Amino acid sequence: MDQKKRISSLKQYPVLAAFTLFFAALFVLDLVTPDRAYSELENTTLTQRPKLTAVSVDGLNNYFTNYTKYVKDQVFGRDQWISLQSLAETTLFQKTQSGGILLGREHRMFARRYRVLPTEERVWNKNLAAVQSLGERYPGKVSFMLVPSASVLYPEDLPLAAPQMDEEGRIDEAQAALPAVQFLRVTDALRAHKDEYLYYRTDHHWTTLGAYYAYEQFCEAQGLTPFDRSAHSVETAENFYGTHYSKARTWNAEPDTITWYDLQNRLTIWNVTAPGQPTEGTQTGLYDTGKLDVYDKYAMFLHGNNGLSRVEGDGTGKILVIKDSYANSFVPYLTANYAAIDVVDFRNYNYGLDQLIADNDYDAILVLYSYSSFTSDPYLYRAGVAG
Repeated sequence: MDQKKRISSLKQYPVLAAFTLFFAALFVLDLVTPDRAYSELENTTLTQRPKLTAVSVDGLNNYFTNYTKYVKDQVFGRDQWISLQSLAETTLFQKTQSGGILLGREHRMFARRYRVLPTEERVWNKNLAAVQSLGERYPGKVSFMLVPSASVLYPEDLPLAAPQMDEEGRIDEAQAALPAVQFLRVTDALRAHKDEYLYYRTDHHWTTLGAYYAYEQFCEAQGLTPFDRSAHSVETAENFYGTHYSKARTWNAEPDTITWYDLQNRLTIWNVTAPGQPTEGTQTGLYDTGKLDVYDKYAMFLHGNNGLSRVEGDGTGKILVIKDSYANSFVPYLTANYAAIDVVDFRNYNYGLDQLIADNDYDAILVLYSYSSFTSDPYLYRAGVAG
């Protein structure tokens, strides 16, 4: 077949020709585009080009499996393809969820949580036992704040008939299982202000305002005077797209606004090489404003999730906060009440607490977790380990 006949044959199948040219162009673009190590938009590490480690059945199987992941992660225009897929699903097919995220009214996004998984149940019970043990070892000092998800506060904004599990009932169960601690039930305090901006629309965290209303309840329980918001200037950062958006990638998402108070308190991030024994630390401010220039803007609070850090406060006494990332926007308020706020995040702190507590003689201990983290954190058990 000569050249003219080949061209004539291709003209009979224009769609096939278009797809052939499209994938050929995509292949060339993939070859000349440098691989990315990280997707800031998705907040995830991308697969790198695999190497063939063994010429065997298992070796070849692993290689081609990893290569498939590599091609998927490194395809040219990955972010745009994901956005296009979301646009088609939500607009053309009217889907009410995308990437495991429920798409609700008022542009709210919710984590899909239809039932309690067996793995979550095991972690839940282990973590409840750890908090109870901590309360028994330090009677009268331990408070526990279990923060509900946005879906508990805004069930009317969930997609119609979305069968969300009874998270509030689970929080009731936690309260009943922890007689040795002061349980701070913040659901009612938040619900009293539900018409305000308490949770980000595109992220799983509460806002600085939501954290404040929970902080007020903590102050009431401890007999403390709350942080005076009117005495401090408010800073803002626009165009925050959070973790829910990273998964859902809806075309019509409304960005969030992050707010914080202009506090000059110092934060020391410790290096820890033995239980309760910080060796040296890096001193900085409460906020890493450089994070406002990247995708994960929420990481500005307390410079992220450090293993052990200390905030210098303006009050008296000491408090230990054991936490997930919900506490990062909560802790700055405590500067009004304590001279030292020590913060432990077990994701980056590999020890128990008894030595740290013995060395510092804290006036109070607060365990602050979101419901979601409390059911999935495999490290909180360390709080229950004596010694």
